[in-house]
Amino acid sequence: MSAHDTSRFPNRRRFLQSSTGALVGGSLAMALGAARSVHAAGSDILKVGLVGCGGRGNGAAVNAMHAEKNVRLTALGDAFPDALEQSRKVLEKQLNGRPDQEDQYAVTDDHAFHGFDAYKQVIDSGVDVVLLCEPPHFRPAHLRAAIEAGKHVFCEKPVAVDATGVRSVLETTELARKKNLSIVSGLCWRYDAGVRETIKRIQDGAIGDITAIQENYLTGTLWTRQRKPEWSEMEYQMRNWYYYTWLSGDHIVEQHIHSLDKALWLMGDKPPASCFGLGGRQVRTEQPKWGHIYDHFAVCYEWENGVRTFAYTRQMAGCYGETDDYVFGSKGRAVILKNEVTNADGRWKFPGEKPSMYDEEHRELFAGIRSGNLINNGVYMSYSTLLAIMGREACYTGQKITWDEALNSPQNLSPAKYEWGDMPFPPVALPGTANQA
Repeated sequence: MSAHDTSRFPNRRRFLQSSTGALVGGSLAMALGAARSVHAAGSDILKVGLVGCGGRGNGAAVNAMHAEKNVRLTALGDAFPDALEQSRKVLEKQLNGRPDQEDQYAVTDDHAFHGFDAYKQVIDSGVDVVLLCEPPHFRPAHLRAAIEAGKHVFCEKPVAVDATGVRSVLETTELARKKNLSIVSGLCWRYDAGVRETIKRIQDGAIGDITAIQENYLTGTLWTRQRKPEWSEMEYQMRNWYYYTWLSGDHIVEQHIHSLDKALWLMGDKPPASCFGLGGRQVRTEQPKWGHIYDHFAVCYEWENGVRTFAYTRQMAGCYGETDDYVFGSKGRAVILKNEVTNADGRWKFPGEKPSMYDEEHRELFAGIRSGNLINNGVYMSYSTLLAIMGREACYTGQKITWDEALNSPQNLSPAKYEWGDMPFPPVALPGTANQA
């Protein structure tokens, strides 16, 4: 594949073609309820393996160890050997040698893996639980492999970068249900005590019927890595995975999904009927430093009952910043991250304690495994991912896109092969043209 071949990056026409593998009928009605199984009991040690040794992966490993004393980190895997070795040093320092806790870092040399197949080696290393924190592109395949191997999973968000990946995850979600295995999502606000109580009050009618939602995720720029002469194009793109849609899904998918997930949650986890939007890149003009993703999106999602969510996200330095969720109702309003509800009775604010939602995700995962009250977040994490992909494609193309079109799209952003070599450099999407990434 030449560096100028753009055939692997479908335009709107290919995005909206009918998919012969579309999900139909009961397969979309997968239960959110927990399956029942006892995997471990009492003081049994749960062995945990981490796939993806970047900052989020290291953080998830620490959160998992903080969640419960009777767990051990026993395997690590990453595409890059230097990231793997750095992770080993960082995690051993953080997890061992604490006066009030037995050492929880237990990764030996023969349980530290690197390369494209490192995830398989982690899964096959004797672990009970797998933490999937690699770039989003790889999650559908890695999740499928873990569930097929009988492992419980913590899966970071988003769970895919295209509709093909989302359908795969929905199928794996059903497989996990049948095999009595856990899938806990990294959509962390669902595990925040204040957010949970605020949304419960809204759904119990505290502000009447929801009439509109506004989602803001307005933030600054992120990291980038300069090319080294010895890196191939594949390595360069994977080292800078955030800036390539095939790897991250673009920042509306990788980051703004947190906001969109709360909108979906507020709407009872029922997807919208359609969306349209606009976006582009005003400051990310330097290539290849910023890859080909956008730096701003604005999307309007419409549900069948007429409720609209207005979603705004921007990654630019020196601009106004805000991250919060505004919910407007027939009898009041709420601000989700502020944990506030205002109605005729006055203003309510969450009064309770708020343990770390990042620890709580793993605490509830382990508790479910031990009790048999297993958690399966697979449906909503898939729907929230597709909600973000749908918005991205509406902005990339300049067209209105329905939920059914998004779900059934044959779009597959996977490269032709996984090896350290040449890769095409994708064009920047230009709405209303054939050049739509």
